[in-house]
Amino acid sequence: MHLGKRAIAEFLGTFWLTFGGCGSAVIAAAYPQLGIGFVGVALAFGLTVVTMAYAVGHISGAHFNPAITIGLWAGRRIPFSDVIPYIVFQVAGAIAAAAVLKIVAQGHPGFVLGDFASNGFGDLSPGHYNLLSCAIIEILLTFYFVLVIRGSRRRGPRPVSHRSRSA
Repeated sequence: MHLGKRAIAEFLGTFWLTFGGCGSAVIAAAYPQLGIGFVGVALAFGLTVVTMAYAVGHISGAHFNPAITIGLWAGRRIPFSDVIPYIVFQVAGAIAAAAVLKIVAQGHPGFVLGDFASNGFGDLSPGHYNLLSCAIIEILLTFYFVLVIRGSRRRGPRPVSHRSRSA
């Protein structure tokens, strides 16, 4: 498929991932007795990836994340000529979704930019985890995310070789 179509698919997939996943964290996670909480945010991220993998995965491979693109390139699953365009369109999709979320979030009274859906380590972590703990989780979850995307890119079982055996 033409690189332009694949790059647009990556833009749309990354937009949806950012809009649905981050949007759930920004807008719907914290309402007392009604919010979706941590589990809902996790499900929102997972469901956005799944829906876009079904919608455009056959076009681009459903990377939707520069880490996936780089991981697939490092594993020799995509050519280097696809890496830069994919990453540019992924970043553009994420920025576009963040801009839309900012506009929506500003509609809430008392909205303060920089005060929503932020996290980090130490005092900025809800559980006050240190940098090492956060780095370990980030590395492991990214590894498994790449592994799942890489494994799901196959279009069905590999053919079994049927060699005739002579007696």
